[in-house]
Amino acid sequence: MGRLFGTDGARGVANKELTCEIAYKIGKATAMVLAEGAQNRPKILIGKDTRISSDMLEAALSAGLCSVGADVLILGVVPTPAVAYLVKTLGCNAGIMISASHNPAEYNGIKLFNHEGYKLPDSVEEEIESIVLDNAKQPPEIIGEKVGTVKRVEYAVDEYINHIIASIDGDLSGMKIALDCANGSASVTAEKLFKGLGAECIIINAQPDGVNINKDCGSTHLEQLQKTVVENGCEIGLAFDGDADRMLAVDSNGEQVDGDKIIAICAKHLKECNKLSNDTVVVTVMTNMGFHKFCNENGIKYETTKVGDRYVLENMKEYGHSIGGEQSGHIIFLDHASTGDGQLSGVQLLNVIKTSGKSIKELATIMTTYPQVLVNVRVSAEGKAAFGTDEVVQQAIRQAEADLNGDGRVLVRMSGTEPLIRVMLEGSDYALIEKLANDVANVIKERLS
Repeated sequence: MGRLFGTDGARGVANKELTCEIAYKIGKATAMVLAEGAQNRPKILIGKDTRISSDMLEAALSAGLCSVGADVLILGVVPTPAVAYLVKTLGCNAGIMISASHNPAEYNGIKLFNHEGYKLPDSVEEEIESIVLDNAKQPPEIIGEKVGTVKRVEYAVDEYINHIIASIDGDLSGMKIALDCANGSASVTAEKLFKGLGAECIIINAQPDGVNINKDCGSTHLEQLQKTVVENGCEIGLAFDGDADRMLAVDSNGEQVDGDKIIAICAKHLKECNKLSNDTVVVTVMTNMGFHKFCNENGIKYETTKVGDRYVLENMKEYGHSIGGEQSGHIIFLDHASTGDGQLSGVQLLNVIKTSGKSIKELATIMTTYPQVLVNVRVSAEGKAAFGTDEVVQQAIRQAEADLNGDGRVLVRMSGTEPLIRVMLEGSDYALIEKLANDVANVIKERLS
């Protein structure tokens, strides 16, 4: 993880950690690095989510980009995957999404995409970091007619919606679904997309006010969606996060269907249709052990990466795999998208339900989920840096592994987006893994907070 960029872009409390000054510098550095060698004036695409601070950061980024001679195309509020798709179709040199994804409203972030719509590799982000933090490269002197311009192209988002609609052969007519837009980016696209496919939609949390994004709603808070599905007799509910790059589902009884199960359902369908490239799925170290068992039982191979959909994508691109993702609901369908896309995932899942004639509840039984306990511990910057070398903490982790005695696993890692250390235990004995998770978390809190 870099000094400025984490596992999913630069992120922090807006106007405190992620300031206008930093955004301005990131804009300049991004144009300098990603537009290097461009034959014409570089074009950079910018989208944003609904946070109150997104306008401020959009202005700062635009100023930085224009100051080094780049033209800026402003999309307005759109999902992150819309930026990834449109950067290529509009012929831009790079794309920028202003969003802190599932984080609370006071946070914001800056995600960067190259001209093909892929998130940047670590090496390129490090080059941008060196310009922003170390002045490693001086910006060109731009004056007069060479200064960049800003143009708004909000209606290009319709191209993105039509692209998702075209990702399935049929439609979703006859399906009654509930959609939780998290008061975020999906608020501007979900209704047009899912109604355009013929579904009857009940939509909640699609009234963003700048500060209610992800607040007790969306993929991190399923309670409202669960209630809505049950009370309205929907067959399924889909919950997106703030920038709509992830999705979780609930069945007709309001039971959660997480990313692992959604990936399993879609992978099995792709295999049955001879569309599962290499008969392989790419997942992360957080993926439930039950998913591995599902794969073994269905003749599906799996690759495992570090946490972060960027690492899933890198593996998929390198080896030509067609589907991969995370338990959290980041799912990549590489035949249709260059990044995780919650609404695309929703359409693909609903298509499996309709074509199979089975309910989501029935489909989800193909995988048994082993109990997991996740405890997040807020730590200081110094504590986060000392995590790997603190012997007391490492001994607590080793002790938990010994106490499991082979019946489960311990995974303790630093968050790539927040000042947290995540303690995850998995095993067949819930009471035991809960105790051990809290034991490890308490040691971390004492030593590193």
